[in-house]
Amino acid sequence: MPTVLVVDDEPIVREIVVSYLRRDGFETLEAGDGEEARRLIDGRPPDAVVLDIMLPGADGLELCRWIRGRSTLPVILLTARGEESDRVVGLDLGADDYVTKPFSPRELAARVRAVLRRADAPSAPTARIAFDDLRLDAERREVSKGGRELKLTAKEFDLLWFLATHPRTVFSRDQLMSSIWGYEAAFDTGTVTVHVRRLREKIENDPSRPRFLQTVWGVGYRFVP
Repeated sequence: MPTVLVVDDEPIVREIVVSYLRRDGFETLEAGDGEEARRLIDGRPPDAVVLDIMLPGADGLELCRWIRGRSTLPVILLTARGEESDRVVGLDLGADDYVTKPFSPRELAARVRAVLRRADAPSAPTARIAFDDLRLDAERREVSKGGRELKLTAKEFDLLWFLATHPRTVFSRDQLMSSIWGYEAAFDTGTVTVHVRRLREKIENDPSRPRFLQTVWGVGYRFVP
């Protein structure tokens, strides 16, 4: 049974989140600050983390950076409404998703299920594809450019592989959210924009003039081989 670590300094928030997660069949761990969360992760690694950005001491962004530096453990951030900069920084650090406060506990539980489905999904069929000096290996989930391995998060690889295996097909942000994150179109799609930008910074020679990941204005994105 998957275990979810809930990190928030407000006991009432932890109580509500834990209650909904347990009702959905998850086991839970709780931490009120970053240091306690680190001890729990080191001692008994959970399957996912729900992480509030505003924590005493080491904040949630610092903890997210620490997690991503050592694993691909799925992370969902809890952010204050209107704090767009925090959400963007969190996604840049490798968070898988975010939910703004005040939030629906039911929606949060749905997002936890979605990130865990993605993490537990079977590996893509054995395949290697190449475009100029860009190489993608589905079995090893590795990407290299010019012989140098690129460090991609799990969601970055999923997004790149999906687009690269559907060359020249234009996908809207809503379609990508549904295919990669497992969410319906009603959910916020800013996550897609951030992930595309991060991918461009890693695979493009000039991210401001992308050769592979192109924007089709008013529609969405496509991969041009």
